[in-house]
Amino acid sequence: MIPSKKIHVLSEQLASQIAAGEVVERPSSVVKELVENSLDAGARTINISVQEGGRKSIQVADDGQGIAADEIEIAFMRHATSKLASADDLNAIHTLGFRGEALAAISAVSQVTVVSRAQDEQSGTRLSLAAAAVASRDTVGAPQGTVIAVENLFYNVPARLKFLKSVTTEKRLIDEFVTRYALAYPDVRFRLTHNGRVTFQTDGSGNVLDVLVAVYGPEIARQLLPIDTPPADDSLAADSGHHRIPVTVSGYVGPPSLHWANRSQITLFMNGRFIKDASLTYAVIQAYHTLLPTGRYPLGILFISMPPTEVDVNVHPTKTEVRFHHSNAVFGAVQKAVRRTLIDATPIRSLGAWSPPGGAAGWSPASPGWSGDLDEHAFARREELPQQEMRFDWTPPELDAATGNTAVIPPTRPAPNPTLAGDKLPIMRVVGQVGAAYIITEGPDGVFLIDQHAAHERILYEQFMAAWEQDQVASQGLVAGTAIYLSPPQATLLADNLDVLAELGFQIEPFGPNAFMVRAIPALLAKMDPAQAVTAVVEDLEQGDAPLQGKIEAKIILRVCKSAAVKAGQTLSTAEMEAMIWQLEACQNPHTCPHGRPTLIYLSVAQLAKQFGRI
Repeated sequence: MIPSKKIHVLSEQLASQIAAGEVVERPSSVVKELVENSLDAGARTINISVQEGGRKSIQVADDGQGIAADEIEIAFMRHATSKLASADDLNAIHTLGFRGEALAAISAVSQVTVVSRAQDEQSGTRLSLAAAAVASRDTVGAPQGTVIAVENLFYNVPARLKFLKSVTTEKRLIDEFVTRYALAYPDVRFRLTHNGRVTFQTDGSGNVLDVLVAVYGPEIARQLLPIDTPPADDSLAADSGHHRIPVTVSGYVGPPSLHWANRSQITLFMNGRFIKDASLTYAVIQAYHTLLPTGRYPLGILFISMPPTEVDVNVHPTKTEVRFHHSNAVFGAVQKAVRRTLIDATPIRSLGAWSPPGGAAGWSPASPGWSGDLDEHAFARREELPQQEMRFDWTPPELDAATGNTAVIPPTRPAPNPTLAGDKLPIMRVVGQVGAAYIITEGPDGVFLIDQHAAHERILYEQFMAAWEQDQVASQGLVAGTAIYLSPPQATLLADNLDVLAELGFQIEPFGPNAFMVRAIPALLAKMDPAQAVTAVVEDLEQGDAPLQGKIEAKIILRVCKSAAVKAGQTLSTAEMEAMIWQLEACQNPHTCPHGRPTLIYLSVAQLAKQFGRI
């Protein structure tokens, strides 16, 4: 039995460190709190400088109204704020910050230096703190605004420091936050630097399109569809019983041809505050119902405006979770606005000279509102790629005399074989193909259905892995390089993996802010669009949940092989089907694809007889 201990009050320092755990989770949390304070202070220019992903230092400088000299120390006390005066103010929050916890929490787990000058003061004040204790205070010359430098984050909380992710991950999270707020506040000039290198900046022109280009690049930005919902439109008022809630939804969404492997490209702002809300994210996805391939998600940047009295932002210290008084009404408003934008933006195809049978009276060959002038590149980015050419050895594998391992003899001529025998797969004979997706073979006492995409993916994966392990990956140079533009988080991820990609046949070099030039790609992807190939690899690296995720090289090889493998829908000749089975037999694990799906299934004669009622 554990001996009882006396109840006592925690020290102020320990209590502050415990409380800081809810507000300051990682370096991006510090950036979030400081940038939101700058926006609340009316800043028009915000410079963020980060060293080593925020572990070493984070500095945020703004030209806002500044902190008065007689209030600067109070600002770092717990529950000190200028944004609330009474409990009634919680019913209508108009500012990003209001709890009075951020600065106190940050100073409790780091070493902080702040220099600030208020608008009506002649000089500034510099205050230094360590573990929430004031170390020094000086009067200095400074421009109007505030500069806060946070150094050695979690130096006094080693347990928290130990659980921080890699520098690349922390940098990417900071990039994501800054780019989101740059979209929400286009009239503010943002500048972000990592280790002295500018990775993102905006001009503060007030034009959201300029920020979209800076975040997503010109190719994606020109495809985005604006959500136009004027407040005067009565349809915007969301119904909730007899209560009419004025909800305004604006922003941009991607066309159905622009989609991602996860929900990370859906960004929501409520009254200028970035929020995470599973229900509203689902509302955006539902608006694309039947418009996207299975397992793909859209891009959306939505700005939702509604009376502050209708939303509670005092849910969690991080202030990214909110509660709506009429959540169904907000869900419906978002879904309706996005769906209407997609439907209105879908071009009506001309029927040309076609006319209905019998020549119906009043028939017009052209659909109304369609001029026939469609940008041919508007929906090109995510179209299906042409099927890859099948490259199979046409002779069966034989045993290498020296090693005893299965080896494929270089082809001399196509040599179809009536029966295909092996040690890992049973003897089988190719019968045909069904649905241009499955190979039918006859085996001992039954039939096999082979998934041609899964089987080819397994073959390419083992061949690519063997080539990589021997440093013999074949690369295909491009006659003319292909430029790609990525968001700042994606650019950071790609830049940190350029060496790994080079080992796998990619030759990519920086080509300006968030831009890269692709000079070569793996030979397996020679017929693919290089930009799409690289973008697909970056998306997989973002997810971090693929098999073998501990080995980045294996993850990239998985993507390359998945992209290069023959797809369902491609008709194969008998010789190609036989060659695929021979090479599948040569694999170490022919029964599953690299992602774990089966490559073949077996139907016994007894099962067939039962289905036909013979048993």
